[in-house]
Amino acid sequence: MLPSTRYARSGELSIAYQVVGDGPLDLVAAPGFISHLDWNWQEPALRRFLQRLAEFSRLILFDKRGTGLSDPVPGPATLEERTDDLRAVMDAAGSERAALLGVSEGGAMAMLFAAQHPERTRALVLYGAYPRIVRAPDFPEGVDAEVMAAMLSRLVERWGEGSGLGAWAPDHRQDPALRAWWGTLQRMGASPGMARRMFELYPRIDLRDVLGTIRVPTLVLHRRGDRMIPLGVGRYLAEHIAGARMVELDGADHLFFLGDTETPLAEIEGFLTGSRPAPDPGGTVLATVLFADVAGSTELAARVGDAAWRGIRQRFLDLVRAELDRYGGAEVDVAGDGLLATFPGPARAIRCALAMQEAAGAAGVRLRVGVHAGEVQRLDGGQVAGLAVHIGARVMAEAEPGEVLVSGTVKDLVVGSGLAFAERGVRTLRGVPGSWPLFAAAG
Repeated sequence: MLPSTRYARSGELSIAYQVVGDGPLDLVAAPGFISHLDWNWQEPALRRFLQRLAEFSRLILFDKRGTGLSDPVPGPATLEERTDDLRAVMDAAGSERAALLGVSEGGAMAMLFAAQHPERTRALVLYGAYPRIVRAPDFPEGVDAEVMAAMLSRLVERWGEGSGLGAWAPDHRQDPALRAWWGTLQRMGASPGMARRMFELYPRIDLRDVLGTIRVPTLVLHRRGDRMIPLGVGRYLAEHIAGARMVELDGADHLFFLGDTETPLAEIEGFLTGSRPAPDPGGTVLATVLFADVAGSTELAARVGDAAWRGIRQRFLDLVRAELDRYGGAEVDVAGDGLLATFPGPARAIRCALAMQEAAGAAGVRLRVGVHAGEVQRLDGGQVAGLAVHIGARVMAEAEPGEVLVSGTVKDLVVGSGLAFAERGVRTLRGVPGSWPLFAAAG
């Protein structure tokens, strides 16, 4: 019998999930590019793999928004939205703290969640995962962009026919039963249009700046002959996540449930059940910081007088606080003519900043806003500290009146959000090492 499918509420959407097993620890599996909760169980190898995981865990499975049994959406979700969905599934399943298994594309979702919510992440297991998929001058481990685009285009053109098996499972490409199941999974997992839009986002995903903020025990599993995601990408993950353990597996299949499965299953079980409790992350977490101030405030105060300036300042604070409430931001500090706030995700922060600009303009003032995402330390009284906070302040200092300026880190994290950006060049930020590409955000 199939496990019962339930639905978690994530904003206005319903996210399908299943719970299997009753082991001593919760394990949430973040799926690869498509899945279908019910159809997954029809493939014997996949069924055995999931049942084996459920022997030592309370296994929580879900379909991403727009795929499988979850609500359809007009376009692919951002990573921020996917981490919201993961959290909603955990809440609905009654899971306060869980280990995460990020498979392929699902690895990005799992990594971002672990960085943002270390208090809810027991451990992180990554299989065939990547922080970035395409090659770049500073990322030679990646895949050639043109080769990948051509392969994915051919896959969409023959969507639902079982195509692509030679890349995902080269050692089983001649298996007619697997090919039939794979073709049905394509048809049930997503429409061709949704698949194409998901694939178009792949070259734009870049989580390399997030890796250093992950503070939970991490296991990286990668097959040496993987044709989809080269082994060097897995090694990059292990080298850039503090304390991560790398296990290189034999075989070429990207599909985790094929080939030698006993080795990865034994590694996962030993890692999760034999590991000590996750160390205290020391109050550090990946967060998005937003700095905003009134442009030309000193000149304005001199022109209108102290009493009038106090009224303008209060009006500014009332407006921005209303937008913080609307977009889920947390006010951290107010000083002089400026405000510092934090957000769990960068897309919300940018949309809040744009709304602040519009509201301030209606009140007759112009804002300078800077947005950056990085590791911050939570202090008593709701305060935050760390290099990311200083960078956010310096980004704001570079903004023109009426401009929302974001770091390149933020731009990379909101791929697929629909937000538009204009390049503002590479800047040297006062007191901050390195050079920083900056972008002006637009709705």
